[in-house]
Amino acid sequence: MDALLLGSSTGGLSLFISGKSSWRSKDLKAVHFPNVAKRQNQKQRVKGSAIRVQVPTNKSYNLIGNFYTQRIQHCARGILETSTVFQKSNTKFLVNATSGHPLESEPKAYPNTPWNSAKNALDAFYRFSRPHTVIGTALSIISVSLLAVEKLSDISPLFFTGVLEAVVAALFMNIYIVGLNQLSDVEIDKVNKPYLPLASGEYSALTGIMIVTSFSIMSFWLGWIIGSWPLFWALFVSFVLGTAYSINLPLLRWKRFALVAAMCILAVRAVIVQLAFYLHIQTHVFSRPAVISKPLIFATAFMSFFSVVIALFKDIPDIEGDKIFGIKSYTVRLGQEKVFWTCISLLEMAYGISILVGATSPYTWSKVITVLGHSVLASILWIHAKSVDLKSKAAITSCYMFIWKLFYAEYFLIPLIR
Repeated sequence: MDALLLGSSTGGLSLFISGKSSWRSKDLKAVHFPNVAKRQNQKQRVKGSAIRVQVPTNKSYNLIGNFYTQRIQHCARGILETSTVFQKSNTKFLVNATSGHPLESEPKAYPNTPWNSAKNALDAFYRFSRPHTVIGTALSIISVSLLAVEKLSDISPLFFTGVLEAVVAALFMNIYIVGLNQLSDVEIDKVNKPYLPLASGEYSALTGIMIVTSFSIMSFWLGWIIGSWPLFWALFVSFVLGTAYSINLPLLRWKRFALVAAMCILAVRAVIVQLAFYLHIQTHVFSRPAVISKPLIFATAFMSFFSVVIALFKDIPDIEGDKIFGIKSYTVRLGQEKVFWTCISLLEMAYGISILVGATSPYTWSKVITVLGHSVLASILWIHAKSVDLKSKAAITSCYMFIWKLFYAEYFLIPLIR
């Protein structure tokens, strides 16, 4: 937006409007009051066109001068306020356009009513909870729990209760982990993810601390009263690794080290989720001895590939902020393109192994579904990857969210491995 400058001097008052304007100086002559022709005009130059209004300073015209001065200042304030509104609106749009985050996830402004205040609060919490991780956690627990089902009668209210207990406790811990990461990364997120509540200023640091503290306590409380040791240890190890990954204390904040950061994510997403939640259903809900089955081994191995890919890929669109704040991710060290194609290659390799595992199944229905399903997913991934513009942060972020969708899809196939 154009800037408006209001200047004054002993020779009179001048109003300048800089920038693009529909009025041009060649179309508009200076307005002079009588009896001031002998006074020397004070000229100020700014970019763009200029409108100059001279106000006499002799006593006989003080009243007129004051009147026009007040009118001009009133107009100037109105234009400045309008300019500020448009500047903020344009800046907000540009931040979203370059961040790669969907515009519909931007905080929405509603009239100040109780209902709209509640909608604003829910929208902020939705973004704070990082919903793609919430969906991934819920789907993974449900999928792995189904691996413990041996017969149709196992699908019972007891089974659904055990799954629900695990999902709720894990989601509480998930919100603690992603919330702590945002508390530790406020300045980085102002560059990489300005739409998050802490980075945007919607949440204060105190609000963030209260949320993560409350959810960690609720997670441990629920895990304790359920009485399942596999579930409790899954929550505890996730808490320790999630804290060490993010919190800025001596010997911690492991996200600064690319290999250690990837191992943290792999440990939680690939090992703890598969083994601990399977054992929760197998030993606590069904009261059966622990058995390490072929589907469980497959799920752990496949998700190890996927977890490494997520750990690497999440840093590709964040390269700008990571460089500024000294986060030595593989993307910062090796470059976006190299890390991108490494991730795609790892996933294609995982799909290839999955096709071979599915082909060895003694059950025809399992063989057909798993081979065909993984072949389709591998093809879709390759086609999508070839179309990504690696110079566009929006395109890379969109591809990252697409990989999460492939992550979700895999958990629909895992229970069908036999």
